[in-house]
Amino acid sequence: MARHIVAAAFLSLDGVMQAPGGPTEDPTGGFDQGGWVFSVWDEGVEATLGTLFAGDYDLLLGRRTYDIFAAYWPYAEGDNAPMRDAFNAANKYVLTRGDLPLEWENSHRLSSVEDVAALKAGDGPKMIIQGSSTLYPALLAAGLIDELITMTYPVIIGSGKRIFGEGTPVATLTMTEHRVTAKGTVIASYAPGGALPPYPPEAPIPIISERELARQARIEAGSW
Repeated sequence: MARHIVAAAFLSLDGVMQAPGGPTEDPTGGFDQGGWVFSVWDEGVEATLGTLFAGDYDLLLGRRTYDIFAAYWPYAEGDNAPMRDAFNAANKYVLTRGDLPLEWENSHRLSSVEDVAALKAGDGPKMIIQGSSTLYPALLAAGLIDELITMTYPVIIGSGKRIFGEGTPVATLTMTEHRVTAKGTVIASYAPGGALPPYPPEAPIPIISERELARQARIEAGSW
């Protein structure tokens, strides 16, 4: 039975994607609004995260997100200790073109989307994508994401990484669940919906009466 790949993303209303980290978490491209998720944190999101990270799972990450996680989670303490232990125990599959070492325990290198497809076809727990915006276009194009969960906060950031970057395929999604928290965060789950139907859609050609045609002719002639 194929493994289930779930992608979950924290988004601003204008589509900027960011993990709930600190101000310096990822300043790529001069991004200076790091930490915005915590600035507008919504307790209503926590039930979704609890369900997402319940039971056994592995992580599927891009290289930059892996490096950010590896610099923090093995050393987390206090309230974050349970997540630290779960992340340490989980397999971390890293899709990367580089050959730098993956020193966090239980880390594994994937060199291509085909490697992800082969891993998905095998046995094992669900795989969760966190962050890793660069993964989405290729994995969506290959039909490898089974569920997409978006947590869209009522905030506008302006610039930053976006979940659907260059190379994202044209496709439809089917909403399977949604709710709005008390603070206005929209949480929605989507499944693949297939190709975008061609335009124009199949529909009967409207019949215009002779009276309507005459009226339109008078308007065009300026004699209305």
